[in-house]
Amino acid sequence: MAQVSVDAGNLVVEIEGMDKLWALKSRLEIPLANVRGATADPGVVRESRGIRTAGTYMPGVITAGTFRVDGERIFWDVRDPAKAVVIELRDERYARLIVQVDDPRATVDLIERTIPAPRP
Repeated sequence: MAQVSVDAGNLVVEIEGMDKLWALKSRLEIPLANVRGATADPGVVRESRGIRTAGTYMPGVITAGTFRVDGERIFWDVRDPAKAVVIELRDERYARLIVQVDDPRATVDLIERTIPAPRP
């Protein structure tokens, strides 16, 4: 599971517990200017994960780490699809972050109200 917060103009994603081991990451910091938006999306787990480049995939148990789909890097940390949030990025190492959070709606609201207005 992940904790998502905003600190000093950055979106901060802290990976918790054993998921740090499975995902091979403990923290991601993304400038808010590079965050396009977020959605709660339990159906995202039905998408292709592509090729695992670093991390863990045990069907029905956990998807954690870095995967490549159509040339894009996607970071996953999901055990419970009902709590999945998709965070869309631009100009970053990852195109998307797909993480499990305690309260998907509150996390999406936090991100949506703190990101800058879209660029023209």
